[in-house]
Amino acid sequence: MELWNNSLLHGIAEWFSEKASQSVTAEKLDAFYERPDPAENSVYGRFLRVIDRFLAAVGSLLECSLFYAVLSWLKKLYFRVTENSFFFGFINRISLHRWVLIAFSLYLPVDWMLRDIIHSTRIASVWDELFMIVGIVLVLWRCCLEKGSGRYVRATSVGAALVLYIAVMLMLMMVTRPRFDIAFAGFRAQIQYTLWFFIILRLIDDERDAKTVIFCFAAVVFAMSLHGIYQFIVKVPIPKEWTTTSESAVRTRVFSIVGSPNIFGTLLVLAAPIPAALIYYLKKPLHKFLALCVTGAMCLCDLFTFSKASWGALAITIVIFAVFVDRRLLIALAGAVSAILVAVPSITNRLTFIFSKDYEVASAIGGRALRWATGRELLANSSPWFGFGLGRFGGAVAMNNQVIDTKDGFKYFYMDNYYLKTMVEGGYIGLLAFVFLLAVFVVCAFRLIGKIGKQYETDRSKDELFRNVGNDKLLLVALLSGMCGVMFHCYFENIFEEPYMMAYFWGLAAVVLSFGFVKDSK
Repeated sequence: MELWNNSLLHGIAEWFSEKASQSVTAEKLDAFYERPDPAENSVYGRFLRVIDRFLAAVGSLLECSLFYAVLSWLKKLYFRVTENSFFFGFINRISLHRWVLIAFSLYLPVDWMLRDIIHSTRIASVWDELFMIVGIVLVLWRCCLEKGSGRYVRATSVGAALVLYIAVMLMLMMVTRPRFDIAFAGFRAQIQYTLWFFIILRLIDDERDAKTVIFCFAAVVFAMSLHGIYQFIVKVPIPKEWTTTSESAVRTRVFSIVGSPNIFGTLLVLAAPIPAALIYYLKKPLHKFLALCVTGAMCLCDLFTFSKASWGALAITIVIFAVFVDRRLLIALAGAVSAILVAVPSITNRLTFIFSKDYEVASAIGGRALRWATGRELLANSSPWFGFGLGRFGGAVAMNNQVIDTKDGFKYFYMDNYYLKTMVEGGYIGLLAFVFLLAVFVVCAFRLIGKIGKQYETDRSKDELFRNVGNDKLLLVALLSGMCGVMFHCYFENIFEEPYMMAYFWGLAAVVLSFGFVKDSK
């Protein structure tokens, strides 16, 4: 560390950083950071304020009702009965909305327990919808009782873009619908779990709420990474189709409770930057060391998934994180990759196989090359702008509703590319709406990172490991970099076909944007 601080390279980097901070570009960026979100004064923002006033009027009527009086009496009775209970005392110390946030962080473990441990098919099929309804009801209840304060209006450009995306998908569902039930199921698969963005954004009251979601989510994935490492040690059996005959060195691929190494890999990519940020965020060296160990466990587990796309996503994540936080990580990344390629033949073989003739042949016969070509041909032969129809090809809905004649070489399969799957089902219009939504989020997150970073006084005389202690910018960078890794991985897998992945992605997007509101409300 001391060697780096005294090096010529470090001096050059500091000189460029100082000059850049005094440039015209820096002034433009500062103005961009401080610019209010245009959604606040847009039609979307005004509409939300109208809804807020309506809910305030409903709240005034509600407070005068017998229903509210009964609920208030039951609440007082509950606290009176449980006031001396240790168990209920612990529960009561945490507010109801924060319990919902914690439950959201445990989304995947809860779903896994219901489906694979308890084997309650009936409950497992509806619990997520019921949980979402609870979240919506709680948001509406809080808005009603705020009496028009506008505290939960929270108009954002991402919310407006998401509403536009929902409207586009609704239009596509109505335009291209040979089977309405399948079109509706496809629309639901594309939209339902994005609604967590609106719910989580309005359940977060302060920074502690936001950090509760972040740290609980990271803890869940860390526990899964330990399970994944255990699976690698015991050489958990895997299906033969997960590897090829040319990859005999791959003895197993870990998947924890997810069931898919590829999806597990992208979940690790989404979570790994959080403990990495804590290495810089926390003050005590012991805490930094523990965060480093957690980060290492997640990255190691991602290697054991042997998911090439998740490796690429992890590299993208590290690069983005390094650019914002500590550029020395780029050197560490290059060194780590070189060491792994030399020391671990199974990983080297897995990567080099991509460039082999065998991979090209396998991909053309039944792999991504064939699937992508089939998808593009299907789109060209239908309606390039409006698509083949929601839920009709490339995803779970189509696989569960195989109504098209499979003669003449036609075959159902997962597209292994969420963007192409969206384009085939929704045409160019659907893809543009989706990409626009993601782009708006990235821009808004970047603006918020810059704004919060400017509010924190950074002591540039300190090393990067200590100059940003307590800077919330690091947590936002961690979330954004992980989410960019997920966006990259979507090009190679149908990541958002998994409900928990879509819920986590848009829930964490809401956490990112919530910092702008809870910071401003101080």
